[in-house]
Amino acid sequence: MKPSPPLMKATLTGALGGLLFGFDTVVIAGAIDALVGLYHLSPQNKGLTVAIGLVGTVIGALGAGVVGQKLGGRETLRITAVLYLASAIGCGFAWNWPAFMVFRFVGGLGIGASSVLGPVYIAELSPAKWRGRLVATFQFMVVFGIMAAYFSNYAIRLMNLGAVQWRWQVGIATAPALVFLILLFGIPRSPRWLAARNRFEEAMDVLTLMGDPDPRAELADIRSALAEEHTTAHEPVLKWKYRHPLFLAISIGAFNQLAGINAILYYLNNIFAAAGFSQISSYQQASYIGAVLFVFTIVGMALIDKAGRKSLLLIGAAGCAACLAGVAWIFHTESHQRDLLWILITYIAFFSISQGAVIWVYIGEVFPTHVRSKGQGIGSASHWTMNAIIALEFPVVANSMSTAAPFVFFAMMTVVQFFVVLLVYPETKGHTLEDLQRRLLRPERSAPAADVLRQ
Repeated sequence: MKPSPPLMKATLTGALGGLLFGFDTVVIAGAIDALVGLYHLSPQNKGLTVAIGLVGTVIGALGAGVVGQKLGGRETLRITAVLYLASAIGCGFAWNWPAFMVFRFVGGLGIGASSVLGPVYIAELSPAKWRGRLVATFQFMVVFGIMAAYFSNYAIRLMNLGAVQWRWQVGIATAPALVFLILLFGIPRSPRWLAARNRFEEAMDVLTLMGDPDPRAELADIRSALAEEHTTAHEPVLKWKYRHPLFLAISIGAFNQLAGINAILYYLNNIFAAAGFSQISSYQQASYIGAVLFVFTIVGMALIDKAGRKSLLLIGAAGCAACLAGVAWIFHTESHQRDLLWILITYIAFFSISQGAVIWVYIGEVFPTHVRSKGQGIGSASHWTMNAIIALEFPVVANSMSTAAPFVFFAMMTVVQFFVVLLVYPETKGHTLEDLQRRLLRPERSAPAADVLRQ
């Protein structure tokens, strides 16, 4: 049995926010050198130009949970679409550096909010059997957006548009942002959000429409979980009883960035230039990296409900650590630069089937319904805060120390990630959200949660 067409439509629409997330996040890689030259930016201001969007992302991620809980994921995603649209238009027509920074910050708000609400919306619509792969569609669209941004930057670079090249590179996102906004008016609300507001008939209709194999039993399970949560329906997520889900969400968000992925994606052209590649060649290599990211994310999506989340994270951490050490060695010895592309391609492959495919699925699974959006916000904020810090400091560290130094750090952090996942993370595949809620929040009633979920 395959996912129903309405479920696929809602999933792809929710995941389209991921495409804009990916596109807006890395499109700056093609425009940054033009901005540095135009506005005479120092290495610190260069990092700030990249990081300012991430500051907005942290704020958007933290605020999205509260707004999403109140208005519902679908309505709040409409707000994010407007933010994406305003950012694309504003950045394309920015009249000075401060204006560009303001509109990039606005885009960051949309990225942060959609990184929270897109996966949560999809998770709450999806039957347990399909949830891993469907939520991973969001990450699939993120990497599709990244690939599209690199190819778009390369294609626009070949058009020789001169001084307005960077405006086209950042402004072209207007088109998908408008499509996203329109499509959001043709999808249903989350059945769990509806049930939480006693709109049970509507929730049943949505579960049936989404192709749940037993919508009555699923609704009964949702109502039972909501009844258990009734006395704490408006409680904050930062409470001791949520310590296990909070640790999982915060740590996976941080490790995602400590593996160096977005620093590499943001500064990919500069990394290849530091290894001796020409500007056009750097754009070509970036396009190859984007394509590999896209292909292996599909592989990760195919494996996530079979191999499991934890197994993929362990495989990915081991592979990424080895590749990052290889990149550091190339820059430290200033030799074998031609191998850089292949090592980075291998790194991207390992990252894509592990962290890339798992992170948003995992964060969306470990929290109970009434704090899921808030919990997703905490995990996303951890991800984006670490992202902002690394994006801000990468050019400074590479300029003041060596290009190898950041990669040594990333390799070390990925080794730490391997052991934390091995010793602490539970496997979540095959469990309903309500089952995970009971197991993760009540470890004292049976075996420890990590042991129970491995069974």
